[in-house]
Amino acid sequence: MRFGLGLISLVTLMIAPGLLAAQDFTTLKGHGGPIKGLDVARDGQVASASFDNSVGLWVGRKPVWLDGHDAAVNTVAFLDDGRLVSGGDDFAVRLWDGKTSHLLGRHKGKVMAVTVSPDQSLVATASWDGSVGLWSLTGGDAEALYPPDAGINDVVFSPDGAQIYVATTKGAVLRYDMSEPSAPFPLVRHGFGVNTLILSPSGNWLAYGAVDGGTRIVNAHSGEAIADFTLDRKPILAMAHDPQNAALAVADGHGYIMTVNTDDWKIRGDFRATRQGPVWALAFSPDGALVYAGGLDDVIYAWPVALMNQLTPAQGQDRTFLRDAAEMSNGERQFMRKCSICHALEPSNSRKAGPTLFGVLGRKAGTVPGYSYSRTLSGSKIVWDETTIDQLFHQGPDHFVPGSKMPMQVIARSRDRQDLIDYLKARTHSKEPYK
Repeated sequence: MRFGLGLISLVTLMIAPGLLAAQDFTTLKGHGGPIKGLDVARDGQVASASFDNSVGLWVGRKPVWLDGHDAAVNTVAFLDDGRLVSGGDDFAVRLWDGKTSHLLGRHKGKVMAVTVSPDQSLVATASWDGSVGLWSLTGGDAEALYPPDAGINDVVFSPDGAQIYVATTKGAVLRYDMSEPSAPFPLVRHGFGVNTLILSPSGNWLAYGAVDGGTRIVNAHSGEAIADFTLDRKPILAMAHDPQNAALAVADGHGYIMTVNTDDWKIRGDFRATRQGPVWALAFSPDGALVYAGGLDDVIYAWPVALMNQLTPAQGQDRTFLRDAAEMSNGERQFMRKCSICHALEPSNSRKAGPTLFGVLGRKAGTVPGYSYSRTLSGSKIVWDETTIDQLFHQGPDHFVPGSKMPMQVIARSRDRQDLIDYLKARTHSKEPYK
């Protein structure tokens, strides 16, 4: 049996909203990395996709972890029967039935969005490999659509499943007729990458958000402009729609959530949900009373929509890893910027995407118990010391240990690399490093 998350006491909040910090309202804690995707089932259950390589399925405030991806999970969607579909940086598309997953297939690039057809027969996926995957849930063959020369950021079905709308990294929104998919209609030519789409339940209007901050509503049939809510905040990263309350939520890279009335196309509210960093994921509760938001922090926040403009931004709390840079040494700054999202410094297990760095100096690569390493590191002869850590960040992981799970990044200045190493030596010393 599954339980909806439920509201915290809205009566209490209505009486004294100023007495509580926003993070004391409804929060889902447990992920070990940023939140990249969210979906809410019809019964109120929440699913989350995280940089920590996992899907979280929340029973009340307690998570059930679905582990099967080999890299960050970017997107998750419920089927009507409670199963889940997810996609990630490992190029994989997985179908979950409880804690058991089945690999629907793989793209040749990151999977950025998944959506389920209205009749529950198909899963459509958007990938940076330049294709839209169409995966049958009824035993049929997989197919693909190939928009012209661009990665795909988002994909949505029309209410009757007869069309698919596709957002590309080169700023196009295309409409495909499923009966004739070889000739897409260019609905929008925005000029900057389009990240996210929302199609109304009627199929009459389509909202999109873009890299340059473009936030626009167009006629879903003709592409004619209906409304423009572009502000000086970019990029637009996520949207969610609550049709019963005519609410459209829009999240951006500055940490704001704007809400728009879809009946009269007027802004209802504009709320700064985080003090630092983007909001990557949004979803409304079934009754529209809450909007769930996730981003650079590893916590999912559920904001009471009626009170959003009265609340304190979430990331004022001390637990965030994004502290004021002036409070940190240069070595700690390098760790926070380059390592902290994936790695903990403590010896205990965590849900972060990478293994703990406790005792890393003198440790053979690929040897932390319980961590699922790539083949590259599990059989590596590398020993992490000042020289190898310096080379790792000087060359970049993609060159120093090609094939590992580590993201592509470098630290260009030798002084910065040495300061990071000195910080790791001071913070991760272990008398008994892993052998």
